[in-house]
Amino acid sequence: MALLTHFLACVFGTGSWMAINGVWVELPLLVNQLPEGWYLPSYLIIIIQLANVGPLFITLMHKWKPRLLSEVPIICVLVSLGTVACFLLAFLWGRTTLVAGKRHSTAFFVLTFVLSLVDCTSSVTFLPFMMRFHPRYVPSFFIGEGLSGLIPALFALAQGSGVSRCVNVTLPKNNTAANSTFGDAIRADVDFHMETQYSPANFSSLVFFIILSAMMFSCLAAFFFLNRLPKVWDLSTQNLCASNITLNSIKKIPAEGQGPVEMGVFTNYLADGQKANSTKGEKSTDPEMVTNSWAKRAFIYFLIAWVNALTNGVLPSVQTYSCLPYSNMAYHLAATLSSMANPLACTIAIFLPSRSLPVLGTLALTGSMFGAYNMAMAAMSPCPLLQRSEWGDAIIVICWVLFTGTLSYIKVMTGVILRSHSHGALVWYGAVEQLGSLLGALAMFPLVNVYNLFKSADFCNFQCPA
Repeated sequence: MALLTHFLACVFGTGSWMAINGVWVELPLLVNQLPEGWYLPSYLIIIIQLANVGPLFITLMHKWKPRLLSEVPIICVLVSLGTVACFLLAFLWGRTTLVAGKRHSTAFFVLTFVLSLVDCTSSVTFLPFMMRFHPRYVPSFFIGEGLSGLIPALFALAQGSGVSRCVNVTLPKNNTAANSTFGDAIRADVDFHMETQYSPANFSSLVFFIILSAMMFSCLAAFFFLNRLPKVWDLSTQNLCASNITLNSIKKIPAEGQGPVEMGVFTNYLADGQKANSTKGEKSTDPEMVTNSWAKRAFIYFLIAWVNALTNGVLPSVQTYSCLPYSNMAYHLAATLSSMANPLACTIAIFLPSRSLPVLGTLALTGSMFGAYNMAMAAMSPCPLLQRSEWGDAIIVICWVLFTGTLSYIKVMTGVILRSHSHGALVWYGAVEQLGSLLGALAMFPLVNVYNLFKSADFCNFQCPA
């Protein structure tokens, strides 16, 4: 039963950001066919940020009417909407309408907003739902959340989305032939230049979005079975991984089978302002923990906001600028391997957990340094360091992988820590996660799209000064 719960939690987690990640990795094909062209990503950024009204509404309702909303019906509606929207997107993504005298992809934008609303709201509903289960299942959920980025990326690579090559193209200068030798005519009347050409997709966008819809349906099925599992901490006597979780940074949780149990679920030490009876003695024996709890929690929420601002807003906005000047291969390796680093970091968190706040702070600083290198190379685009060198390609890919993996580990451990505190703490985890992502995106949008501080580069054509 424990193994089944781990599997269901993982599949359930894949639905958190599967839809929007799928839309993003499909953009290299869509931008060549939709009327917005390369302005399409900037439109999507605005749409995704508008969808933050979903988590804002849930957070405010939890604050003012905490017992009015339940995660179960909300999640059921959200995942069902995501499944239907992905299916409709497969057939309607190319439909355009005339708006203010110009063609716009209205169907694509409306359905993308629905998917954004689903994914953004999942941040404040999915993780609180996981509080019903033992903390050892939380990392499995985060593995699924990481796979929500990896799976669409793998399908996009199999599809051939974004794979390009440099082709030598000849263009005639004029229609008249000069009286010269054949070799001179080639030099005089023909221009040679390198052009970037994209290989045809192995399967269409229709197939891609149907696959995406099937993945969302699997998330719905996993949620259905998770909601019907027995609500007990120890779902099985099988010990798949260490379950004695001691959260020294916040408080201590009793080991499995020990401590207060209420209706088959461990009673929180601090739940909505009410202490469990068993914690009365502990409060007096550990005054330092009570004194520093708010400061430590504030630091945890700062880590959450900082990490999500970097991983969901700041650095993704400039990934092409930091990788593409090296090579197309460097860009695809960085995108794919960094997606793989996310679930790998979640797996490491299962077997090598660290809840020490100094350790998490050090990891945040280390990951930020990798991100700073990526940002510096983006700022130097189209002529970054070690360009045209295999070392340059290797370093930029490694930095992106370590940046994603390190900060993903922090996401998991902060979620586990707050999971042990209260239901409200997990709701605020999702709210702060979205707030950090929003601030990161809003900070980068004018820099990239308005002030054009980052210069695009065509790997096949640009030449850097010696």
